[in-house]
Amino acid sequence: MAPPAATLPQRTDETIFASKVNIKMNGAHANNGATYDVLEDYEGNYRFAPIEEAQVSRAMIKRYFNTMYERAVSDVVIIGAGSAGLSCAYHLAKSRPDLKITIIEANVAPGGGAWLGGQLMTPMIVRKPADRFLTEIGVPFEDEGAFVVVKHAALFTSTILSRVLTFPNVVLVNATAVEDLIVRTDYAGQQRVAGVVTNWTLVALNHDTQSCMDPNVVTAPVVISATGHDGPMGAFSAKRLVSMGLLKELGNMRGLDMNRAEPAIVNGTRQVAPGLIMTGMELSEHDGSNRMGPTFGAMMASGIKAAREAIRIFETAQIADGKVVG
Repeated sequence: MAPPAATLPQRTDETIFASKVNIKMNGAHANNGATYDVLEDYEGNYRFAPIEEAQVSRAMIKRYFNTMYERAVSDVVIIGAGSAGLSCAYHLAKSRPDLKITIIEANVAPGGGAWLGGQLMTPMIVRKPADRFLTEIGVPFEDEGAFVVVKHAALFTSTILSRVLTFPNVVLVNATAVEDLIVRTDYAGQQRVAGVVTNWTLVALNHDTQSCMDPNVVTAPVVISATGHDGPMGAFSAKRLVSMGLLKELGNMRGLDMNRAEPAIVNGTRQVAPGLIMTGMELSEHDGSNRMGPTFGAMMASGIKAAREAIRIFETAQIADGKVVG
């Protein structure tokens, strides 16, 4: 009986097409100098370059796991890719292209609650002066005096996502949950957040149905938590600070008051524990500030302030090998 195919000698990516190159060409050239018979014709003759299924898997696997390997030691980890986390990532990546910024998002789709406005309605409301950030990233809006309106929240979210992912120093790992925080005793003898414990979200959601599904880790001298207010995975870091004894109790989010809520979130953005900066609506659970409802200016401004706080830490702390050492 023939052995299973997987045990046979495997061809490399370089040899898979060795016998198929230099055939009739219509202008498609590969990096290795090979050319392929392709045609962009929408009248029934569209032809793609040839591929084998294993190449698709290898192209994804190689890049994904190389990224995981490289980012196991990051400079900054941002938990949550909602409006605050993405605004933070944009400002931080733009200001400090030397930093390795890793964003970890539990959902498949990044963006958090910023794909819609409120109650499944699409317009996004942004109070001034946060409209300046919309102008910076190129999102058009209608000016209503004290506030502006983006015609669809997805326009902001897709734009900030594209801007962030274009930066070469930013990596986004979605469908990945932060299950815990790494805490070490630092050079000064205090407890310091030094990274995150991660697992694929589908695994994290099924710990009660399976046995022993251990996590992974990403270390970083600065962690920025932007997980939102309480929910299925919201306010994670705030709640974990309480359970590990670094915070006495949650402040718990107060009722909606837009005029108090938005400045409280921006002005309260800070390093809430050594190594852990908190931004966005997670602060409402940590501090006990008001809920803001369907306005998004504070999310953007809070993210920018969190980025500035991270920059301040890197400018004032002594960091070596991904750790604060002085």
